[in-house]
Amino acid sequence: MEYLLIKLNDLPDEILILILKKLCNVEVLYALIDVNKRLNAIAHDSTFANHLTLLCKQDDLISPLPDPMLDRFCSQILPSIHYKVKSLKLESTSMERILLTTNYPNLYELGLYGIDVEKAMSLFIDDTTFIHVNKGQISSLVIDINKNKKQILVLNVSGIVFAHIFTMFINLQYLNFGPSSISYQQLTFDMSPSTVLSSNLLELHVHVLNFADCLYLLDGRFNQLHTFHVNISYISSNTLTINNTEKLPNLRCFSLYCDIRTYDYDELIVPLLHRMLNLEKLDLHLNNVVHDKGFIDGNNLKKNIINYMPQLNKFMFNIRSFKPSPNLINLPSNEDIQHTFKEFKNNQIISCVDYFQKRQCGCCHVYSYPYRMKYYDNITNNFPGGLLKYVQTVQLYDDYPFEYEFFRRIAQSFPSSNNTSSINTWSSTKGPLVPAWQAPAYIPLDTTLSRSAPKPIGQLRHLINPAAQETNVHRLFLLSFQVSFIYQK
Repeated sequence: MEYLLIKLNDLPDEILILILKKLCNVEVLYALIDVNKRLNAIAHDSTFANHLTLLCKQDDLISPLPDPMLDRFCSQILPSIHYKVKSLKLESTSMERILLTTNYPNLYELGLYGIDVEKAMSLFIDDTTFIHVNKGQISSLVIDINKNKKQILVLNVSGIVFAHIFTMFINLQYLNFGPSSISYQQLTFDMSPSTVLSSNLLELHVHVLNFADCLYLLDGRFNQLHTFHVNISYISSNTLTINNTEKLPNLRCFSLYCDIRTYDYDELIVPLLHRMLNLEKLDLHLNNVVHDKGFIDGNNLKKNIINYMPQLNKFMFNIRSFKPSPNLINLPSNEDIQHTFKEFKNNQIISCVDYFQKRQCGCCHVYSYPYRMKYYDNITNNFPGGLLKYVQTVQLYDDYPFEYEFFRRIAQSFPSSNNTSSINTWSSTKGPLVPAWQAPAYIPLDTTLSRSAPKPIGQLRHLINPAAQETNVHRLFLLSFQVSFIYQK
């Protein structure tokens, strides 16, 4: 260590700071503060002291700093740099200790992660945790409620916390309420609509329970909102009467995500989008739209959305629409769908059309490339391929056998896939439904699968191919691999 310090001291401050930027700020502060006068001064530089992430994160798991590091930050480091701290990211078990260690006169950005429901209630109803924070100065807040440790039952707990946030932080401009998007953070205002409003909020990220909750947030209570990202669990008609016609002239960026089946694309989603006359950026993710009028293709998007948004310059979408069709005749092909996007000059559009005789419906999946989701489900034999580097979880479904070459394409298209991959397929074997079979973690796709599985039926024989030993296909590893067989009547 002494030899290393001598070498570091030989470098100019500018070069040393460039090197230290490769480390996270917390590591720099922990390693250099009070080592010697020069390194101490560098550690106090705003480059390392302004933005602090005082937690550990591995994948989606969040934990506190190791005890020795946390102790030193609270007893020595934070009190010496407190006036330079502008942003803090904290986790549930250590946040109160850190916030009460010293005052933070210049703090404007706060991220609170891994909070259970009970702590969220206490944090924002009793504000003693924030006595050293200038609450009127906080302009950016991320709150991640991802646990219900004591399984407390509180009606609309997220709505209560949401309302208290705006009472406490009156000048909030950015709020991300629930980046984990799990059930404890689904906002709903059905039970007790709050009177929350703000003329300062500019950007909002939320996960709401139903479509009416989305309309509630866009009823004028946030009249300066220019960016709105919403994940909606259920898009369906609601008994609540909420205005869905008032224009939203200030909204410039809108993102809507819904994975659950909806029948109300024309009745609810399209009218909402028509209110956004000055929108410049739109991200539309609808994973299961039942649309009797036909597939949602380029013509539909142009007629019902793009033509109503003259300022739109970026349109990203991922839409899977289903059309019930008992006869499956005179239906558009994938080439027909591609033709409807000929005027989409700024996007590479991918489409995939399938018809399922047993389900008596057609399916059309269209998306703008690159595909940015972490999962890709309902992949069929008609999968168009391409590199989808963000996808970690894949799910397959088809009426017809998956052949060996199909898995070669899957392996090439999803280099980052490392989570559960499931195949839902039809068995040609007469008899009762075969239970799902779960392979051990990190089993390669080779003949070892067939020896562990039940008697091969359905698609398993197509998955297992001895020739895979001579190719790269057997190198496709999954954390878990699940095969489900559905009885064919």
